[in-house]
Amino acid sequence: MEIIYQPYIDPEFEYLIERIYPPWVCIDNDSYKDCTLVKVDSANKHGILLEMVQVLTDLDLLISKSYISSDGGWFMDVFHVTDQLGNKITDESLILYIQQALCARRGEISKQARVCLRREVTPELKDLALEMTSKDRPGLMSEISAVLVELGCHITAAMAWTHSARAAGIFYIEDGLKGGPITDPVRLAHVEEQLENVIEAHHEEGEKRSVKLTTPAGGHTHTERRLHQLMYADDDYESCRGCDGGGSSAHKRGCDRTHVNIESCKEKGYWVVNVSCRDRPKLLFDTVCALTDLQYVVFHAVVSSRGTMADQEYFVRHKDGYTLNTESERHKLTLCLIAAIERRISQGLRLDLCAKNRMGLFSDITRVLREYGLSISRFSLGIHGEKAVGSIYVTDASGHDISPSTVEMVTKEIGESVIAVHKSQKWALQGSSSRTSQKAAKRREEEEEERPRFSLGGLVWSHLERLSSSFGPIRS
Repeated sequence: MEIIYQPYIDPEFEYLIERIYPPWVCIDNDSYKDCTLVKVDSANKHGILLEMVQVLTDLDLLISKSYISSDGGWFMDVFHVTDQLGNKITDESLILYIQQALCARRGEISKQARVCLRREVTPELKDLALEMTSKDRPGLMSEISAVLVELGCHITAAMAWTHSARAAGIFYIEDGLKGGPITDPVRLAHVEEQLENVIEAHHEEGEKRSVKLTTPAGGHTHTERRLHQLMYADDDYESCRGCDGGGSSAHKRGCDRTHVNIESCKEKGYWVVNVSCRDRPKLLFDTVCALTDLQYVVFHAVVSSRGTMADQEYFVRHKDGYTLNTESERHKLTLCLIAAIERRISQGLRLDLCAKNRMGLFSDITRVLREYGLSISRFSLGIHGEKAVGSIYVTDASGHDISPSTVEMVTKEIGESVIAVHKSQKWALQGSSSRTSQKAAKRREEEEEERPRFSLGGLVWSHLERLSSSFGPIRS
């Protein structure tokens, strides 16, 4: 027998640099009157930018500006953030959580930070996860939830998006009769088979669809990132169409559609990706998520919002080091970015829900919506203590707004579970950075008009140099 000797590599070696030079985080409330600066200085690794943005967006913080630089194996970033009301971050428990979450080795968040915050952020989900993609149609979510109840499964959390006539959803389920995880392989196979029948019922031959039951392990993929991955795998981006022309010139013409423009920077070996669109919550997360999952590395970036609009500029290369060598690659990246931005956009009415947690709750609510011929464009549901809370975006079967009389009948039949009804615009402006106080928004717009547009092609290099000098030394 031939003996092959291989060198032993300590599995902890990957984190050696991180242990020697742990991330340094500074929360600055003195530099600006209307926002808090979150400064991060760390050893660089693929996906670190997405990790940082994910921490902030999971706390429902609004990022109005960001400056990013990660050349030379080092990562430096500055985020301008406020809470949902446009206020600075002054709560000591929240500041502690941000510092510990951004500094946590391998993306882990310490128990001390969770306790200090006094609320659950991105709870660890240990239940069985149902992942599905399908052609979108009215009543789909009602049929899925009804089958789960019939099979004795309790939905503990769920989230679904629709885009380009496609739907993707993730349902976390447990044993509704005994509680706890479902472990019987025969029962699991039966659940998957029945759900496949529901998905397959309205599909044409050869049409894409998927149903998969998985058991989340420690460090599982963020739910919203996983939804992006599911819809990308379902090729929802292929039907996207960007608006001709890009950059700030389109905004000056009054166009508020999504613009993606990709150009070559041969001197540095980068591709410059410019994204201009309406501002909204989690916009930066969705864009960075798309770039990261497509294996692009962001070396430098500037992100800023001006009133209700947002401009993002990224200097990228592929993870393997090459740039977008063909027109087809550039075209695909353009469509994928547009899709990532548009997936979270929902029209219609938003119904905010809060009710006592019980088996079949989601099934009962979606059954009422189905009986009235309404279509769900997006929803999220979670369990907080003994309460089930979430929101559902609904339209009529044609995708139009619901009549006031229908809204009244639906909310009356659902009952006290509906705690609020909100009219949703195309870009969900009620949650964007324009949600800040009128004075703060007006002041930002005036400041932006006085300054030239931020561009990595011009002043960002000197700006990043000035910002990085304020990070302070790395502590070993």
